[in-house]
Amino acid sequence: MPRVLLEKRRETPWWIDVALPVVSVALALGAGGVLLLALGVSPWEAYGAMFRGSLGDWYGLGETVVKAIPLATAGLAVALAFRMQVWNIGAEGQLYMGALATAAAVRYAFVENFFVMLPLMIVVSGLAGGLWGALAGWLKGRWRVNEIISTLMMNYIAVYLVDYFIYGPWRDPASLGFPMTAPFPPAARLPQFFDSRVHLGIMVTLLLAVALWLFFQWTRWGFEVRVLGENPRAAHYAGIPYVRNVVLLMFLSGAIAGLAGMGEIAGLQGRLQHGFSPGYGYTAIIVAWLARLNPLAILGVAFFLGSLLVGGDTLQVVMRLPLASTQIIQGCILIFLLGGDVLRTHRIRIFRQEKA
Repeated sequence: MPRVLLEKRRETPWWIDVALPVVSVALALGAGGVLLLALGVSPWEAYGAMFRGSLGDWYGLGETVVKAIPLATAGLAVALAFRMQVWNIGAEGQLYMGALATAAAVRYAFVENFFVMLPLMIVVSGLAGGLWGALAGWLKGRWRVNEIISTLMMNYIAVYLVDYFIYGPWRDPASLGFPMTAPFPPAARLPQFFDSRVHLGIMVTLLLAVALWLFFQWTRWGFEVRVLGENPRAAHYAGIPYVRNVVLLMFLSGAIAGLAGMGEIAGLQGRLQHGFSPGYGYTAIIVAWLARLNPLAILGVAFFLGSLLVGGDTLQVVMRLPLASTQIIQGCILIFLLGGDVLRTHRIRIFRQEKA
């Protein structure tokens, strides 16, 4: 009877790194097709409607880019931490803290000058998200507290902290009871382009992607981060300090996620309101893994998942399907990606046992 075993690879061929994300997405769409069939909908018609809605005209394309901006920015944030095998699951909370700090700057330090407000909002949102991430990094580095648990729990604290302000002292009296702040003045809004909702945050995201790629490829600290992630024991013998690096890395990771929050409310929403993020910080984990933690590849993956989100809205309107159907497809992508990752590090070997 044949025996199937997994044998660890000494090195992974380049074509496996390229093929696995493509195969994972294809299998996830196939699994989503089974779900659509169970709902009585033709997968071909549903997927056709999704991608026509997100890529079929300039409006849909613009909305896809709008969704891709926070996905890519938050994806860069978690990829930075993941490179050191620090599992930052708290990008959602760090994004919320960046948005909260942005709203505070507009409320308490507003100046009628865009060129003053833009750097102010960037600094405060980055600091707020960065300090939120650095706290989890310090707990991990100093006390070995599991960062998956701490960052995940801190997400809830951040979300409910934002809710406290928008349901309480910062709620706009003219909002008819809805939980939101007053609209931001024009000087505190990011410019939008091309008669669409695509805003200046896209430039911030592109610059961050290039900067992180250069950081990992050409800087000494980027090399130390890679060594700490790939071989912590070798890093220890080389004298690379772990605690300092994990705290600084989580600060930078949280700061980038905080910038995503700033871009979302200053560039798109125009105010801080309940549920302004539909889980961008969580979807960013899928973005980072699909891109194999490559900062430049994250841009393309974020665009693809952005098209799924916009297409999901089309499915709700045209085919009256629940939004959860799109979220299930995203979950399938992550499951197949994680399952396929085993084949990246191991090969399947089949042995035939001789009969006695």
